[in-house]
Amino acid sequence: MKNKKKKEEETFTPFSDLTNITSQLFRPERIQRHYIVIFSTISVFGIFGIPCFIRFPTLHLLENTVLNNTMFSFSSFAHSNRSGGRGQDMKYDRERSGGRGSSKDKIDALGRLLTRILRHMATELNLNMRSDGYVKVEDLLKLNMRTFANIPLSSQTVDDIKEAVRKDNKQRFSLLEENGELLIRANQGHTVMTVESERLLKQIFSADEVQFCVHGTYKRNLESILESGLKRMKRLHVHFSSGLPTDGEVISGMRRDVNVLIYLDVRKALEEGMKLYISDNKVILTEGFDGVVPVKCFEKIESWPDRKPIPFSNV
Repeated sequence: MKNKKKKEEETFTPFSDLTNITSQLFRPERIQRHYIVIFSTISVFGIFGIPCFIRFPTLHLLENTVLNNTMFSFSSFAHSNRSGGRGQDMKYDRERSGGRGSSKDKIDALGRLLTRILRHMATELNLNMRSDGYVKVEDLLKLNMRTFANIPLSSQTVDDIKEAVRKDNKQRFSLLEENGELLIRANQGHTVMTVESERLLKQIFSADEVQFCVHGTYKRNLESILESGLKRMKRLHVHFSSGLPTDGEVISGMRRDVNVLIYLDVRKALEEGMKLYISDNKVILTEGFDGVVPVKCFEKIESWPDRKPIPFSNV
């Protein structure tokens, strides 16, 4: 009978009560019998957050090592539950870049929040945005928002804003000093209707002003594009790049992972009456005709990166 009881005691034992867990963790006889305490979030068959004990009789661990590992695991387990579980932690990690808590990471996170606010959120945040896209930096720093590094925007400084602008590898922002005040804008990519193309951008009047004008997209979108043209969607403009997504270079106006390139016939587009603009960071933009660049204005289409011609009709 005693042997049977001892055997049951050594088998896998789930705990649903936190009090039971802590009382079991610190029983000296368990430490002496070399149990490794493992807190895990089990995602198999829909079972979550079941702490468990697994016995490894062949391992010999010092008591302090076991206790230290136990407390670290318990702390991690509790933090995971408070923050909504592993899924939210992973989402938060994906929104950050660079080293954990590094200066570069904080500036990058600030830059991405500025991009979102200046392109898309000025109206809902009641920011006073001019028709050329500029807002006062001091107004930005009063917003009750946090960056993706979880830093309050109100704790950032003007110098932080300047550094975010300077270090942005796609040159998404412009700064302007006017009447003793510092203003900032996104150079392109807006969805807010406050912005006027003629005030934000420089208009292109001749095909000679543009050496290269290409829109990057994906094969999955090509059938729809060839049926109805390139649409601006929720943005004010359709975006074209003035360069290719070549390895080692940062190209504004195009994602790095595109696999189809659509070249615009700039001369024909201008002759048809389409207005073309170029931003401070060399992105070529157009409202098209009622928000659409028609297929008849396409010059050619290529796959990327092998650059094989993709046949289509632009007549």
